Amino acid sequence: MHRRLLAVLVPLAVLLVAALGVPLSVTVAEREMQETYVDRLGDVGRFASLAETALSAGRTEALQQELARYHELYGIPVAVIDTSGTVLLGPAGAYQKAARSEPALPRIVTAALAGARSEPSGEWAPWDDSALVVAEPVGRDSEVVGAVVTISDLSKTRDRILVRWARLAGLGLLPLVALVAVAWPVSAWVLRPVRELDAASSRISQGDLTIRADAEAGPVELRRLAASFNTMMDAVENAVQRQRAFVSDASHQLRNPLTSLRLAVESLEPHLRAGGDGRQVFDVAVDELKAMQRMLNSLQASARMESMRTASPVDLDAVLATRVDRWRALTATAGQTLAVDVPPGLRLLEPPGGLGSVLDELVSNALRLSDAQVVKVSARVRPGRPGDGRGKAFTAADADVDVVTIAVRDDGQGIDASERAQALRRFWRSPRHQNVPGTGLGLAICADLVGAAGGELRLEDGLPRPDGSGHGFAAVVALPAVPRETPSDATGPSPV
Repeated sequence: MHRRLLAVLVPLAVLLVAALGVPLSVTVAEREMQETYVDRLGDVGRFASLAETALSAGRTEALQQELARYHELYGIPVAVIDTSGTVLLGPAGAYQKAARSEPALPRIVTAALAGARSEPSGEWAPWDDSALVVAEPVGRDSEVVGAVVTISDLSKTRDRILVRWARLAGLGLLPLVALVAVAWPVSAWVLRPVRELDAASSRISQGDLTIRADAEAGPVELRRLAASFNTMMDAVENAVQRQRAFVSDASHQLRNPLTSLRLAVESLEPHLRAGGDGRQVFDVAVDELKAMQRMLNSLQASARMESMRTASPVDLDAVLATRVDRWRALTATAGQTLAVDVPPGLRLLEPPGGLGSVLDELVSNALRLSDAQVVKVSARVRPGRPGDGRGKAFTAADADVDVVTIAVRDDGQGIDASERAQALRRFWRSPRHQNVPGTGLGLAICADLVGAAGGELRLEDGLPRPDGSGHGFAAVVALPAVPRETPSDATGPSPV
């Protein structure tokens, strides 16, 4: 997160440094060029004064030697030309060679012969390779008899400009480096409570209501936020615990009176007259008492399983080894067939309360509610996350986690597609199953437990019915796969 913060701050700092540094760099370059121009202007002014005297007196030997010496010392060809552009004095060869590569020279010389002084060159950029042409008229006004022209190579001047720019760039980098050096730990300190809140929220979404944020670190505003978060979680945890305790205690406290009531009602059976109306009322009372006992048992199991919020890796082979024989015996007793199609070696994250309990409930539903002939348990591995990204405990970092899907399918009655969402709600029962023993809690509890492990329980079409009238019922559990350990692993997998 602090990397994203730096990604915002650093470009802003770069723009600020550039806004200050670019005009300063232009000023430095123009100043260097101005100094070179003033220096050359002074030289040609002196040579123009000497040339006017030498030409009027006819003594040009000394000036010729001085112009040659100047070219030898500085490498700058300087020439005295007449009004036709012919070189009168100076190194004619070097001057003409340099003049051929300067398209601006005729314009500057023409202006000088007309009595105008050269203007400073605007070509100051280091990547420009043009020379500096400076011309000074010899004579005054209408008495101009020639001009002194210098053609100066600016490579050294441009090198000095680059050096000055490099120094400015180095100075500009210092505040950027200082900003990053300071902003990195400061942003980490500021955003650490946010990261901890994010991690705490992720743990809470997995069912761990005991997690709390650190309210002692970070800025004052984030400490207040962490304290408010902790207060909220205290209230939520207390409410959930009280709710579970109430369900468990109420179920436990009602069990003994209900058992006594059932015994009292059943003790009345010998006193009923055969064929009387009391027999029917007696049967109804006993059935209702049995239904209430099943409900209390389910509520106690629900409270007990929901209090277990830790998911851990498990081998599917080990789970099935303790269940399949029992399932086969149950299906054989009911005159049904059980088929198991599960590849060996699958390892997945087990829901709180155990994967075996979830599968027992799904197989029991298929045996009791579907009137099926065949019940099939199968498992497969597929890439991606459970529920196409709707798993409760999954985050963006889990997108590449493989998923183990375990399906319990039958060829029985099934339920309509419009009823499938309702079937995962507590106490909901299909109208067709109102007279079948059950509480309507099984699928809802299984869905909650599977979701707590980062998976999903969904209902689909099952196996084709033997008469071809449609499909039966299918409950599909999708849970995150867990890679098997290698000998190099230091420790076993830790609970989620």
